[in-house]
Amino acid sequence: MRRSTFSRLSLCAAAVGALAISSVFVAPSFAAEEAVILPAPAMDAKPADGLQTVVVAGGCFWGVQGVFQHTNGVVNAVSGYAGGDKSTANYTAISSGTTGHAESVQIKYDPQKISYGKILQIYFSVVHDPTQLNRQGPDSGTQYRSEIFATTAEQKQVADAYIAQLNAAKVYKKPIVTKVGSLAGFFPAEAYHQDYLTLHPNQPYIAYNDIPKVENLKKIFAENYIEKPTLVSNAKVTN
Repeated sequence: MRRSTFSRLSLCAAAVGALAISSVFVAPSFAAEEAVILPAPAMDAKPADGLQTVVVAGGCFWGVQGVFQHTNGVVNAVSGYAGGDKSTANYTAISSGTTGHAESVQIKYDPQKISYGKILQIYFSVVHDPTQLNRQGPDSGTQYRSEIFATTAEQKQVADAYIAQLNAAKVYKKPIVTKVGSLAGFFPAEAYHQDYLTLHPNQPYIAYNDIPKVENLKKIFAENYIEKPTLVSNAKVTN
């Protein structure tokens, strides 16, 4: 996979200040990341009634959230922190890489419109590179790790089986390092991190690293793509 040279270290740490240059930045004419077209999971979760929830981590949550906000059947995608304590669930603390948190996205979805397996297929295909250990592209640290925080035993079983399936098929040149665990707690990120890709598409980090992910979603998963994103500010979740 080709990776970006735009580091998020300064851009995301000073997210508000970085907006000053967004109006003059011109996005590159090539995608910073190339998607990997993967087979669908051989095992999927059984259809269920009501909304379901899973939390995934795959690098900077701006891009992860942005992709799933353009995914049909996802009724809400919230950027936040998982894997650590509530007391340190804030951007300043987790940026140290010592709190145990990963930048994550809580996905609430309608299983009548999209399956859990399809969410995993999108996650592994276009959201991030699951062979990178404790980093994504220019972003380094355990807070950028690849991890699935399952909310049910079935979700964990399906995720473990899919990773084994992909490794056996050797779809990547290196083994997948994605962790699969159970969700202990999810803590929404600060308001300025929410809907970030949609609100700031020309911000350098977003334009180079994350807009190509949404474009890959539209190209590879056209049947699951929606043009108008489901924003946190507009989401109506009843359960």
